Amino acid sequence: MIRVGVYGAAGYMGSEALRVLLKHPNVSVEWATSRGDTPIEHYHKNFYDRGIKFVKPTETTPCDIVFFAIPTGLTTEICQPFLENGSKIIDLGADFRLENKEEWERVYQKSHSNWSLSEEAVYGICELHRNEIAKARIIANPGCYSSSSILALAPLASEKLIDFEKIIVDGLSGTVGAGSDLDLALHHPEITNNILPYNVVNHRHSYEIEQELSLLANNKIIVNFSSCYVPISRGVLTINHCFPTKKLKRSDLLDLYKDFYKREFFVKIIDIPKDENVSWNYLPYPWLAAVSATNFCHIGLDIDEDRNRIVVYSVLDSIGKGGALAGIQNMNIMFGLDEKIGLDFYGIHPY
Repeated sequence: MIRVGVYGAAGYMGSEALRVLLKHPNVSVEWATSRGDTPIEHYHKNFYDRGIKFVKPTETTPCDIVFFAIPTGLTTEICQPFLENGSKIIDLGADFRLENKEEWERVYQKSHSNWSLSEEAVYGICELHRNEIAKARIIANPGCYSSSSILALAPLASEKLIDFEKIIVDGLSGTVGAGSDLDLALHHPEITNNILPYNVVNHRHSYEIEQELSLLANNKIIVNFSSCYVPISRGVLTINHCFPTKKLKRSDLLDLYKDFYKREFFVKIIDIPKDENVSWNYLPYPWLAAVSATNFCHIGLDIDEDRNRIVVYSVLDSIGKGGALAGIQNMNIMFGLDEKIGLDFYGIHPY
């Protein structure tokens, strides 16, 4: 059994990791931490009478792997003793996501206290870095928008089929992405029947998206990303607009995407023909509710041949494939397991 600890389980990301790890057949959850004395069911009523008790950070014991779900900057400060005791690390936050120290410190407005850990860390998109993940001891789990957009654009960047300086990404997120801290804009009367633009320029996830797509293309890629919160709890939709450098049809794009992801269980390409006899089409495109509480990413796409624009829709769960469950997929790879173990479940319908 893989001995697992969850450092920071009072929040949504840590609790989602805990929820799925408790059912994993190859895992023994050794502990989950919280800084306070409040019982777990105060934060997560789904764990009522489950026999789980938080421990203080000072009461943790050695594990094979530790999931960190704590604010940016703290994992770097806390994880070193675990590494020295032989634990592997999956950071569900942003401490190790970027490759450039000056850029990280500018984006997160903090001084990074141990950059050598970032240099060692592997960016945890399994579909792109599987071999490196298998040998890693530190994983930088991607941001939710980042995962959605990178998976959406990876085939086009890899094949160099689009203008690298003209990429526009619109991101829509459920409020779980903001965490459990209270904020006026996320108060139910404020967000309900509302769409809330935030960080509309220079969003932190832009840098991850540009970093990973540039690596794929072996060329500098610029992404213009803006985001909104919408009145749902969990889930991310990115609408990725780009402009092809050669004449393409929708069928060409579907063939490209299906081939690129042909070995990927958790990425589904929606290949449903458009019905020319109806006034509006929706079946060829992904639905966010379909991936809620799962490790799946669904991708659908189209091309406006008259205006030479490709649009790729990508949906995933903010704390599922966009967070904690992707972390568990990373863990499976790190320990030589079938990466589907503990994650091979589908969403519920209706959600």
